Amino acid sequence: MLWVHAAFPADLPKEEEIRSLVVRFEKDFGLVNILVLCGGAILHGLLEKASLSDFDLMYRSNVRGHYLMIPTMLPLLRKSKGQIVFINSSAGLRSSAAGGQFAATQHAFRSIADSLRDEVNALGIRVLSVYPGRTATPRIANLFEKEGRAYQPDLLMQPEDVAEMVTHSLRLPRTAEVTDISIRPTQKSY
Repeated sequence: MLWVHAAFPADLPKEEEIRSLVVRFEKDFGLVNILVLCGGAILHGLLEKASLSDFDLMYRSNVRGHYLMIPTMLPLLRKSKGQIVFINSSAGLRSSAAGGQFAATQHAFRSIADSLRDEVNALGIRVLSVYPGRTATPRIANLFEKEGRAYQPDLLMQPEDVAEMVTHSLRLPRTAEVTDISIRPTQKSY
C-alpha cells in the first residue's frame, strides 16, 4: 500500500475553504486515513470584559470549522476505516480565570469528539482526543507575550512530544482504541 502524506491548510472560519479542501481530497486521493483536527484561535480576558466578537472568532475557528470538516470528510474516512484525532487543549478539561471563552470552545470540541466516537466506532473509525498542556509553538509564544511572561520553550513540551504520543496511539492494533490523552510539560513555567 502506498501512503501519501499531505497537509492542506484551510482558514477554519471560512466555510468555502473547508468545502474546497474536501473536494480536493476526494479528487486527489479518494479516501482519508487520518484526519487531524488541530488549529484555531485563543484569546483570553475576564468574562466581564471579554468581547463577543472575540468569542465569535474562537467559536468559528475552534468549533464550527472543525465541525464542518467532520461530516464532509466522513465519507472519505469510511472508505479506509480511518482515524480522527482531535488536538484539543488542557482548557477542554478545566476552565481558568480569564480563559472562560476559550475553554467553552474547547469543551464544545471535546463534546463533539465524544459524540462522534459513539457514532463511528461501529464503522471501524477510531477517535482520539489529545489534551496537551503548553507546547513550544509560535501560538504559545504569543500567548506568553500577551500574559507578560518570559517564554521559555525549553521548559515546555515540544511539538514532537505530542506528535510521538499521537502516532504511537494511532499505531495500536485495531482491537484497541485510545480515547483521551492528557499530556503536560514536566516542569511548569506557567
